[in-house]
Amino acid sequence: MRVHVADHPLITHKLTVLRDENTPSPVFRALVEELMTLLAYEGTRGVRVEPVDIVTPVAATTGVRIADPKPLIVPILRAGLGMLEGMVKLLPSAEVGFLGMARNEETLQPTTYAERLPDDLSDRQCFVLDPMLATGGSLAAAIEFLLQRGATDVTAICILAAPEGLAFVEEQLHGRDVTVVLGALDERLNEHGYIVPGLGDAGDRLYGTV
Repeated sequence: MRVHVADHPLITHKLTVLRDENTPSPVFRALVEELMTLLAYEGTRGVRVEPVDIVTPVAATTGVRIADPKPLIVPILRAGLGMLEGMVKLLPSAEVGFLGMARNEETLQPTTYAERLPDDLSDRQCFVLDPMLATGGSLAAAIEFLLQRGATDVTAICILAAPEGLAFVEEQLHGRDVTVVLGALDERLNEHGYIVPGLGDAGDRLYGTV
């Protein structure tokens, strides 16, 4: 498993505003979308391309285009939805699937309650979107779900991660071909399984408490 922490002053600045408990939901949502575009730039460095011949106003040349089969973007519901628009803006030719996973607040274990994905992901590059890599249970389960359907490589893009969650994902995936791109790696998890210093519950701050 490869881990890349995006070290950029704009990312750190936007993260600082996200962390502030006084940042209202509309600003929080806008910042998540902006952050996602920056992180998507880092996360798509390995996206597959194929050569294409074109003619410019000056001469014929060869460029590249996104290769088939198209990449698949998979936000983990519900908080991952806040990251989707920023990713699609950068990779508009990608297809989008959905995976609904929730954490049991007593056991901290993930449960899958919905999925809308192709049955066969053979030879597909998948980009999983999840704002918070806390305990790592949901992300590890989501990645394993995609690999079992035939995905050949998976990149997870997260705004924040805890060291414990990152270590858990690496342990669960047993050296599979996975990349994790982070906005920041925080200090630790607290006794409730939340990232410290973190930013609270990303889903609640995006959409309010249900």
